[in-house]
Amino acid sequence: MAVLAVVVAVVLGLLAGTGQRPAWSAAGGACQVAWTTNEWSGGFTAQVTVTNTGPAVSSWTLSWTFGAGQRVTSAWNAQVSQSGTAVTASSLAYNGSVGSGGSAAFGFQGTWTGSNPVPVDFALNGASCQGGSGSSSPTPTPTPSPSSSPTPSPSPTPSPSSSPTPSPTPSSTVVPTGCGAAVVCSGFEDQSGSTLTGDWAVAAPDCSGAGKVAVDTSVVHGGGRSLRIDGQAGYCNHVFAATTKNVTAVGPVVYARYWVRHSTALPADHIAMVTMADANDGNKHLRLGGQNGALQWNRESDDATLPAQSPVGVAQSVPLPVNQWVCVRFAVDTTRQSMDTWVDDRLVPGLHDDGVPTADVDQQWLVRTTAPRPVTLYLGWEAYGNGADTLWYDDVALGSAPIAC
Repeated sequence: MAVLAVVVAVVLGLLAGTGQRPAWSAAGGACQVAWTTNEWSGGFTAQVTVTNTGPAVSSWTLSWTFGAGQRVTSAWNAQVSQSGTAVTASSLAYNGSVGSGGSAAFGFQGTWTGSNPVPVDFALNGASCQGGSGSSSPTPTPTPSPSSSPTPSPSPTPSPSSSPTPSPTPSSTVVPTGCGAAVVCSGFEDQSGSTLTGDWAVAAPDCSGAGKVAVDTSVVHGGGRSLRIDGQAGYCNHVFAATTKNVTAVGPVVYARYWVRHSTALPADHIAMVTMADANDGNKHLRLGGQNGALQWNRESDDATLPAQSPVGVAQSVPLPVNQWVCVRFAVDTTRQSMDTWVDDRLVPGLHDDGVPTADVDQQWLVRTTAPRPVTLYLGWEAYGNGADTLWYDDVALGSAPIAC
């Protein structure tokens, strides 16, 4: 293993400054592990493929030790937990069976400081994977990008034999203009000054800091006013405008539409822009935001994301353009797990939850089977690391019927 460590160190040195780590594999013992990372300042994602070289298993747990204080923040296609430096990744209901010679794949996102060495003590179901040779490749793996579709690692995840009809689906009864009878129907024209009053109030669901919210008259989508958010980076700079309307009875499908204008592209780190307390999840928040440069849903209670933050999952979402107004619509069914999101009236495949687990999209999301029940609406900005933006919201609507852009 000393020779392997030297090889890995040399290759990583050659790649210093690229933001990427090479594919690395450990062979021998109970399994073979292929470990590929994409790295940026303070954060990284890892795609892990474990090949079972022993007898068939009906469930699996891969364990390892981080050597430099790395921390796991979220995962897909496995339940990943960490205690100190020890990490375990356990199979889910749909990917536990792995035959002899078969493989399973999962991924996770984490943080690091100082260095991010590759683990060298993998064990499958308690049996060491070491004992053979290891190798590393000096060829960097492609950086995940929402605009490209990287080839995924092999995954035994089942997928439906046919493409189910998205539910809820765009409806021909979409209101052609305005907000119709929506409970929230606001272009912020009722605001008389720069400070929110009436139907809107400044709020910070978790904590607040340097972020600012104001009514603006210089940048608008329609009418003469909009909502301006000066979103700051760093945890606890959360700032939102909360509707004072009672939206607890909206449904059974909650439909929303808003126009948004960003000054800065979505960051690699996790941020949230729209957040709603979920009465069916202990009032933990259902959050629409971004990660890895693309639009995503995030669930506060377990940090699940839609889509999964794998390269393939991210590629099925979309970035949001900057310095132009964009229409975002979403539909959340309160009776069953079913959600859809549209950007400029185009359905985003990675933000489609139909209740049927789909690889790299909603498998992780569907670990929770209870449908969400949004009971609040907040528009603003919160970052959980890096990520600052000045953005505007306008022509906001939320109600029980589809609402057009």
